[in-house]
Amino acid sequence: MALKVIKERCTGCGLCVQVCPYNAIKLSDENVAEILESCILCGQCIEACPMKAILMEEKHGEEATGYRGVMVFVEHEFGRINHVSFELLGKGRELADKLMVPLCAMVMGDGAKDMAKEVGAYDVDEICVVDAPHLREYQTNPYVREAENIINEYRPEIVLIGATTLGRDFAGALATRLETGLTADCTGLDIDLEKRLLLQTRPAFGGNIMATILCPYKRPQMSTVRPKVMPMPEKVTKDGAHIIEIEPISTPKDLLLSILDFIKDTAGTVNLADADIIVSGGRGIKGPENFKMLFELAQVLGGAVGASRAAVDSGWIPYAHQVGQTGRTVRPKLYIACGISGAIQHLAGMQTSDIIVAINKDPEAPIFKVANYGIVGDLFKVVPEIIRQVKERKAKSAVS
Repeated sequence: MALKVIKERCTGCGLCVQVCPYNAIKLSDENVAEILESCILCGQCIEACPMKAILMEEKHGEEATGYRGVMVFVEHEFGRINHVSFELLGKGRELADKLMVPLCAMVMGDGAKDMAKEVGAYDVDEICVVDAPHLREYQTNPYVREAENIINEYRPEIVLIGATTLGRDFAGALATRLETGLTADCTGLDIDLEKRLLLQTRPAFGGNIMATILCPYKRPQMSTVRPKVMPMPEKVTKDGAHIIEIEPISTPKDLLLSILDFIKDTAGTVNLADADIIVSGGRGIKGPENFKMLFELAQVLGGAVGASRAAVDSGWIPYAHQVGQTGRTVRPKLYIACGISGAIQHLAGMQTSDIIVAINKDPEAPIFKVANYGIVGDLFKVVPEIIRQVKERKAKSAVS
């Protein structure tokens, strides 16, 4: 959409200039309203103009034409493909089918041809491969150069990237080079079939609302999606995807630094992303010493311990355990929320869990709205009882 000034109607009264909260309108030398680039299309000037000289019109430019298809960036580290890339292949397939266009993946790295075989086990039509030794470890400059070259050549209308540390760096730089929009940390993607627009949903205003963002004028439409938000797709048995080998345009000279070694992070050894069972504690735990009880429950269940932001901010448990909008997004088979009220920021990180069990003494706690099973009671009585019963059943199973 864009604002249009009908010069023949404009009298130069200046009312539109006065009401614009963004100083996005000025009067030209001809005393006619002129819309500036800072306009955000709020529409206040349209209502204020007594001559109806300002109109909102749909813009049809060349920027959004000539693009077709959905493309997924395949992220990898130490030769292992990140789980989120497979999740995006599943969502990409869904979007591509709605648009009736091909789904393509792009794989860059040393040994990319071998990784392409793993990607080809999923329902993807084409895989663009750039295999070069200097692409072994991710660096922004060469990876963005290669991706820009692929996108300019194959012109996908949608590009999906994982919202990981690597993906966020890559996506921002790539969108800048392509001069297009980027919606970060999406939790939902869909298609407006009438306008062929990607509906990109993400938390906004601190997670208090969910906003759907559009990119109507530029292509490709780019989104990053947090891990574990989309379901893992099934592998397929059909004929493999068409592999397109692309000669690298970057060289070792494009590497702006030398990587000497990788040091494993020992401060955040908890792996919430891959845990099938997560026991999380919130403000209701009342103190760091009470997390011992949750660690015991997680141990007997064979799971991991998570936490709400309130618990982390209070210093009760390290940030590596945080689940939520500003922490980890998880999708376990079982999520047990202990003393967590259920703020929308926390729900954004765990509400796609298969089974959610909430334990809270407040029957009106928002967490119960997303829980499959709710226990209204004192968690300091409920959790020890669960531990006791699980241990008892395990002991009986061992005997039998």
